[in-house]
Amino acid sequence: MMRLYHCVGARSMRSLWLLYEMGVEFELETLEFSMESLRTPDYLSVSPLGRVPCLVDKEVKLFESGAICQYLCEHYDDGRLYRAPGSSDRIKWLQWIHYAETIAVHGAALVQQKVFIAPKKRSDVVQKLESRRLFLSIKMLEPILSEQKYLLGDSFTAVDTGIGYSIHLAKQFIDTSALTAVEAYYERLISRDAFQRASLVDA
Repeated sequence: MMRLYHCVGARSMRSLWLLYEMGVEFELETLEFSMESLRTPDYLSVSPLGRVPCLVDKEVKLFESGAICQYLCEHYDDGRLYRAPGSSDRIKWLQWIHYAETIAVHGAALVQQKVFIAPKKRSDVVQKLESRRLFLSIKMLEPILSEQKYLLGDSFTAVDTGIGYSIHLAKQFIDTSALTAVEAYYERLISRDAFQRASLVDA
């Protein structure tokens, strides 16, 4: 059976959310978010850098969340979440899948400052710079979401799990209340059953 390796509080939540949206059967392997847990020989044989998410599906091993999203959609989507080659939305679908990481990388820098760096060694400059970059990367979505419910129009797709998780992460560090369309979008996302299920695991 397919297996997802996940850490509570990590960006692997977006892969977990997507799997719940798809309704496919999988096993969830939750690891402790620590160097000791993620650097064991057993886990490094699955994910060479000792990071999450990692998806194992028979002989397939994937440890990049964008690649996991694309793989799952290509092999398991029922037509709702994927935009295949030839679709008029294909290019936008690909762009938003990968833009999710553009947002998340700034959030990850802030997580690193908060979780892995001792308080006295944290950099106020880094935190201020990454917070600003994080806000601007989300602000870019505001005019788009002012005109449509989701990133590809009125239909929820896999790209909304990636972008939605990145916003979810960002809200731990920055105030997005001035971005009213983004806020409304986020409220739509967190009301979804699959998001709620992933959040319960992630609590």
